[in-house]
Amino acid sequence: MSNVSENKIVANQATGLDIDFIQSIRINRSAVERRATSMLTRRSIKKQWQAAWLLRAVSCIDLTTLAGDDTGNFIQRLCAKAQQPVREDILDQLGVEPLTVGAVCVYHNLVKAAVHALEGSQIPVAAVSTGFPAGQIGLDQKINQIKASLRAGASEIDIVISRAHVLRGDWKALYMEVSNFRLACGTAHMKTILATGELATLTNVAKASHVCMMAGADFIKTSTGKESVNATLPVSLVMTRTIREYYEQTGKKIGFKPAGGIRKAREAINWLVLIKEELGNEWLNNNYFRFGANGLLGDIERQLEHFVTGRYSAQYRHPIA
Repeated sequence: MSNVSENKIVANQATGLDIDFIQSIRINRSAVERRATSMLTRRSIKKQWQAAWLLRAVSCIDLTTLAGDDTGNFIQRLCAKAQQPVREDILDQLGVEPLTVGAVCVYHNLVKAAVHALEGSQIPVAAVSTGFPAGQIGLDQKINQIKASLRAGASEIDIVISRAHVLRGDWKALYMEVSNFRLACGTAHMKTILATGELATLTNVAKASHVCMMAGADFIKTSTGKESVNATLPVSLVMTRTIREYYEQTGKKIGFKPAGGIRKAREAINWLVLIKEELGNEWLNNNYFRFGANGLLGDIERQLEHFVTGRYSAQYRHPIA
C-alpha cells in the first residue's frame, strides 16, 4: 500500500473573504446529529475489509506527542514507530507491503529532533504553532513560532485560531489572522485548528471553516486535543460538508483532520466512512485526510493482529502507540 498519493499538493492560496456568504450560513443541529447517528447504524465492516480500512487509517495518522515531559529520546522512539507502525510479522501475514504513518506531530522546540530521527524516511514533521493550544499570545510571536519551526525543518504547520474572533463574529479579523499565517507558512502545508469544542455552535464551526479555507488553509482540523470536547462526528460532518461546498465553489481540495479523543480502531473506521460518503474516495489518502492521534495506532495494531491470529494481544506488545 502506498503511503502517499501520487498527486502533487499545491499550497492553498487566499481567495478573498465573502462576508455575505459567511453571514448567510445556518446549521440545523438536529439534522446534523441525526445524520451522524445514522452513519453508526447503517454499516458493518468486518474481516478482510475491516483490515484494509484499518491499514488505510494507519497511513493517515499524524502520530502525535504533545506532552510536557516529551524528550529527545522519546521523540526518537516515536519516530521509529512512525516508520514501522505495524509489526513486520503482522504485515507479512496480511500480505501487504510496509507502510508508514502520514506525519509526526510535535511541539516546535522538538522539530529538529524529529527531523533528525526521520531522516531518509520521507515522513514529514508537523509542528504545532501560534501559541498552541490556547493561541493566547501576540500575532508577532505566533508568526515567529511558525518561522522558527520552518527553519528547524518542519514541512507542516498546525496553527490555532483565536477563538475570540469567532465568538464575536469578527470574520474579517479571523480572515486576516489566518492569511498572515498562510503568508508565514509559504509553501509549507498549513493545518488550521478550529478548537471546535470552544466555538459554541455548529453554525460558528461552519463559518470559521469557510473563513479559514478562504484565507488559505490547506487543512481544517477539529481540535487541539486539549479541549474538554474534541473531535465528534457531528462537528466532523459539518466541517466535511464545508470542504465539499468550498470545492464545488472553487475547485480546490482542502484536507480534513479530526483530532483528540480518537483512540479506538472502530472509531477510526467511522471517520473513514464519513470521508468516503461526504467527500469521496479522492479524499481517502493522507494528502487530504489525517487523524491527530497517539493512542489510536496501538488499538489498530491489536485489531490487525487479532485478524491474522484470532487472538487479542496485550497492549504492551504495541509500544509508543
